[in-house]
Amino acid sequence: MTSKNSEIPPTGDSSADLAKQLWDIEQIKQLKARYFRLMDTKDWDGWKDLFTEDCVHHLPAELNAPPQTNAEYLELVPRQLANAFTTHHGHMPEITLVTSTEATGVWAMFDYVLYPDRPTGIKGYGHYHETYRKCDDGKWRISSKRNQRLRVDEIPNPRWAATPDS
Repeated sequence: MTSKNSEIPPTGDSSADLAKQLWDIEQIKQLKARYFRLMDTKDWDGWKDLFTEDCVHHLPAELNAPPQTNAEYLELVPRQLANAFTTHHGHMPEITLVTSTEATGVWAMFDYVLYPDRPTGIKGYGHYHETYRKCDDGKWRISSKRNQRLRVDEIPNPRWAATPDS
């Protein structure tokens, strides 16, 4: 379907084939945009539909957690981020179509997380390494995800007020 070197168009593909490939890549970009927006707006029902049922989630290395099943991850993240202020950005996607229903992607990322009850939050910088699958309903979904932070900066929480118990 596509060349391993994404700068060189595959030979023998028609304009229609290339248009379909570009459409699929755009759909994956839209998928990832929804991932960030739905997480930050806490639309957990919409967010949960972005993953395949068998998706494997690799949490950031600094958490020292084993890979999680989709069910574990979909329970953990909404619970952990329910009261947090978050901003997630994904940039400069490198998407490769492996087959007509499978793809890989790497995204540069930035995240900002503040919890109201903690004196500090984080700014994280790194990459998402993902695989995607086009499902029977025609939608692309994330089928595996590894968030690899290269740097994490602890930042003060400007709204945190120390109490005698803290």
